[in-house]
Parts: sequence; C-alpha cells; structure tokens
Amino acid sequence: MKPNVRARFLWVLKHSLNRLTTRAARAGVGPFSLVLHVGRKSGRQYETPVILARDANGFICELTYGEQVDWYRNVVAAGNCVVIVKGIEHRIDGVSAYPTADGLRAFGPFKSRVLRMLRRKDFRLLHVQSPDTAPNPA
Repeated sequence: MKPNVRARFLWVLKHSLNRLTTRAARAGVGPFSLVLHVGRKSGRQYETPVILARDANGFICELTYGEQVDWYRNVVAAGNCVVIVKGIEHRIDGVSAYPTADGLRAFGPFKSRVLRMLRRKDFRLLHVQSPDTAPNPA
C-alpha cells in the first residue's frame, strides 16, 4: 500500500471502526482489549482497541498495520503501557518481538488459521509487570 493511501486508510479506521471497537473493549464484549498509552509527542493519554492472546509472560499482539502505528510507537517509546482485558488492568513493562509460529499458536486454531490466510507474521509480546517489581503506592 502506498504511504499516502495507507495514511488515509488508517485515519478512516481510527475515526470509524476504532470508536465502535473501543466501546466493545470497555464493556468487555467480544475479542477486543484496550491499550492505554501516552503520546510520545503530545503527552496525552490514548486508548486503542486491539485483539490480544494470553501468554505465560503477558499478552501477544499481532501488528496488523505494522510497527508504524501510533499506539505501538508510543508504547515502545515509553517502555510501558496498561492493557485492559475483560475489564482487568494489566501493567505492561516492556515489548519484545515474538516468534511467528508461537504467535500464531497463541491465538488458537480458528484465529490462527485466519491470521495465516492473511499472511500475518509480525507478533509482539507485551510483557506484564510482575507484582514484586510494581511500584509501592505511597
């Protein structure tokens, strides 16, 4: 996809489908979760709907639109974020590449089949902060 066409597509997605899926994620309905992140330039708080799979160390995310999407760049720049899955907050303290085969497996047979058909290969582990490293409330 050409950069200008891609930018327009992502803008339309952000201002239409994302609004609906954000509501679903807040309500804990469907497969959607929310990533709460801070803008690397604006400092504003944002929430972005995503579909995540659980892993022993955190959550697996497939980067459908690549590494250049704002939410991902914000999380990488900050080194942390919060994900809300089925109404439960999880603090994320790091993001790392995740092997394609393991990423596909994490999503289960049906979703994995769809991801394979769509030729998705770019997965990331959103590492959940362990309770013993969480900051103590003052």
